[in-house]
Amino acid sequence: MAYDEQNIFARILRGELPAIKVYEDDQVLAFMDIMPQADGHTLVIPKTPAVTLLDLPADAAAYTIQVVQKVAKAIEVGLDAQGIVLMQLSGAAAGQTVPHVHFHLIPTSVHQLGKHAAQMGDQEKIKAQAEKIKAAL
Repeated sequence: MAYDEQNIFARILRGELPAIKVYEDDQVLAFMDIMPQADGHTLVIPKTPAVTLLDLPADAAAYTIQVVQKVAKAIEVGLDAQGIVLMQLSGAAAGQTVPHVHFHLIPTSVHQLGKHAAQMGDQEKIKAQAEKIKAAL
């Protein structure tokens, strides 16, 4: 599948759509999921245009996973998370809903997860959680 420059994450990266950011550098962006499966649900995306993990160049994948680890540690500290679910869905058949490779960091146990993208979260609560994660970074 060809990369769609109009997908929601590409538009966030270009600043066309807002995001509650927790981390950004020249290669990666981490931001809060506005339709969270659990409190503190955070997404980490490479700035490299790639639909799935298999499309992402190895160097970008390696760097992105280092940031995933860094943000996961901040979630653990900032939100006092007892566990973190890490998900990466590659392809629509696997449940990927945005055609830009991304990693989900969900501070919870799998028994407490809500359905993915089922309902909009409380934006003020999400912003407060983002501040706690950023403070831990």
